[in-house]
Amino acid sequence: METKLIQRISKVECTGKLNALGDALYVIGGKWKLHVIIALTEGNKRFNDLQRTITGISARVLSNELKELELNGFVKRIVHTEPNVLIEYELTPYSDTLQPVLTELVKWGEMHRTKIRSEWEPATVLEESL
Repeated sequence: METKLIQRISKVECTGKLNALGDALYVIGGKWKLHVIIALTEGNKRFNDLQRTITGISARVLSNELKELELNGFVKRIVHTEPNVLIEYELTPYSDTLQPVLTELVKWGEMHRTKIRSEWEPATVLEESL
């Protein structure tokens, strides 16, 4: 007996799901937003600390991502004024709602990496021996 991974749905349901997916990807999509969120799970960080933690992100892109994450309620910008001005970023309680999504994405990513490596490793070994 064959099991379907994705069940058929009506056109209205499909449109609703596509809209919801579009909304989610708009908020957390892109190359860097989830990296920023995961980097902040270690605790509050200053801008330069975030940039060092997230390899390859430019200052301009990090600044834009932080602004968008703040606008959408995932990140809070904290300004300390004494003794010097210090700006930190922290996750908001709302960011906790992403935990199940992040957990499943990480699990899927690990599974996919294993699958791809297992499919390509024998070919690589064969090519290297020629």
